[in-house]
Amino acid sequence: MPSLSYTVKNSIGDRVFLGAVYTVLTLVLVIVIYPLIYILSSSISSPAAVSSGQVWLWPVDISFKGYSTIFQNPQIMTGYGNSLFYTVAGTLISVTLTIMIAYPLSRKTFYGRNVLMMLIMFTMLFSGGLIPTYMVVKQMGMVDTRWALLIPNAVWVWQVIIARTFFQSSIPDELVEASELDGCRDLRFIWSVVIPLSKPIIAVLFLMYAVGQWNAYFDALIYLKSDHLFPLQLILRSIIILDNGAGTMDAMQMVEKQQMADLLKYSLIVVATLPVLCIYPFVQRYFVQGMLVGSVKG
Repeated sequence: MPSLSYTVKNSIGDRVFLGAVYTVLTLVLVIVIYPLIYILSSSISSPAAVSSGQVWLWPVDISFKGYSTIFQNPQIMTGYGNSLFYTVAGTLISVTLTIMIAYPLSRKTFYGRNVLMMLIMFTMLFSGGLIPTYMVVKQMGMVDTRWALLIPNAVWVWQVIIARTFFQSSIPDELVEASELDGCRDLRFIWSVVIPLSKPIIAVLFLMYAVGQWNAYFDALIYLKSDHLFPLQLILRSIIILDNGAGTMDAMQMVEKQQMADLLKYSLIVVATLPVLCIYPFVQRYFVQGMLVGSVKG
């Protein structure tokens, strides 16, 4: 008997709606993609072309002078290494502490979990302020040390809420009770059961904390004094914003300096965002799943 195939035709209203959706999505894609292409094109164009505004979409007079200048600067390489250390170490500390806080709060057998959760959420609305926080960090002896960028902001409340919701919806109480009957301790249960089942939310936490740690700027500006501890973002600030000495230059040197500064801005943006762009494709498939599951229930 021959198979029959049916094709459902969309109505005129559906076609108009789909056309509008595709048009909006195309506009959003252009809005997102164009700045990325423009920055990349500007970073490999000549300083004069960038400064004069000749670059619109594609590179003009292709030149890698910006990148060569960046990687010849020892301060930038030091800052790059510091940022990698802060990102890796800070992300590991933050994810570990977040899981240690969120998982107990997700279990109904944890006494006082609602009160503790209210206290944690209270910090989202009110904080001690900049000066008291600085005094606490100073009393702890962390000023001008690497710990100042790793400990004070190690745990973000929003990430705790997302992880707690994920554990509530993905780790059933029956699984916990079965492990207790088998004599499994809490730490063993977390390591052998919870973590393997929580790869999506862990990937989300890693990405959020890594991006935040990589872009951290204000804490380093407040707590760090030694140049060899500065992250990349602070080094870029000192190069672009605080680079003085123009009074000792003639007009031609000032023009060349300004052109080079304009080129360095785009080259530094590419260099600073490259690690995040490299990490995201590996965790993207977990990102959507973890965000959706972690936001279904409150």
